Amino acid sequence: MNRYQETADRVLNRLKSSRGDGRWDDHLSLATWEWPQGVAMAAMMKVYLANGDPSLLREIREWYDGHLERGLPAPNINTTAPMLGMTFLYEQTRDEKYLPVMEAWGRWVMTELPRTEEGGFQHVTSDCFNAQQLWDDTLFMTVLFLYRAGVLLNQESWQQEARYQFLLHIKYLHCAETGLWYHGWCFEGRHHFGKAFWARGNSWFTAGGVDFLEWLPEEDPVRRLVLNTWKEQCEALLAAQDPDTGLWHTLVDQEDSYLETSASAAIAYGLLKGCRLGLLNCEAQAMKAAEGVLGCVQPDGLVEGVSYGTPMGMDLDFYRSVPLRPTAYGQGLTFLMLTELMQKE
Repeated sequence: MNRYQETADRVLNRLKSSRGDGRWDDHLSLATWEWPQGVAMAAMMKVYLANGDPSLLREIREWYDGHLERGLPAPNINTTAPMLGMTFLYEQTRDEKYLPVMEAWGRWVMTELPRTEEGGFQHVTSDCFNAQQLWDDTLFMTVLFLYRAGVLLNQESWQQEARYQFLLHIKYLHCAETGLWYHGWCFEGRHHFGKAFWARGNSWFTAGGVDFLEWLPEEDPVRRLVLNTWKEQCEALLAAQDPDTGLWHTLVDQEDSYLETSASAAIAYGLLKGCRLGLLNCEAQAMKAAEGVLGCVQPDGLVEGVSYGTPMGMDLDFYRSVPLRPTAYGQGLTFLMLTELMQKE
């Protein structure tokens, strides 16, 4: 067993051994159907695609089937996150019981999800309506699922809507001056809240954007714009990388903010995959980031240095004060990064 596979096993086993209460705000265990678990399940599916371990696929199926039997929560942006992993699961198993679930959820996104001005996906969560707000998290939590479900279910309008959402989020969240992404935009008052270049928020586009680019046809003009924006962001992130650890500060451009692991893992994934796809030429810096993240994995597989769930902040000190706690997305983004590393050995 190679080093990266062994580390992935430790990280995954630590996640599976965590116990929680199943509430929507249970951020570490797999007992809940929410965005931290959705990030983890999508990453677990990519681990399976990388190593073909049938026992892992069985565990993933058991997780989804168990939640389907117990009943799923009401849909919102964050509870849509586990649906991305379901698209990969259906693609591998062709189990038709997943089809009506994906279809119903996709139709909810298209017809019932609250919209902002200009038809944006409002970042509605389990505890907050977030009226007229666009968050960069939405692209990873909901838009990637919508595109993949549209392909699998032959729903062209879903695919086109996903393209539009990427373009709209780029319009309002990408900073043309720096190349970085703001955490959010509000049409009510037309502002970027605390104007934070939050690392994990940026990483949702770094990681989700490279996957979206892989799926889009090369001749697609939307792909050209997403690619240019994504490469510009990657260049800005590389310039802000901590030279000693290879990690990124939770506020990318604020060196007095703490170094944060989950964002660094997702950014490393995007950079590594971008290099593999021939979109970037930054292998040394990508590997430095990956090694920095691996240094945050404890012997029992727990990923440390992960900022807790972060709502929208009205000033930069809000982000500096978010506590560091182990989470399912910290585990998941680390083994998402490991799926790229495993392809090197």
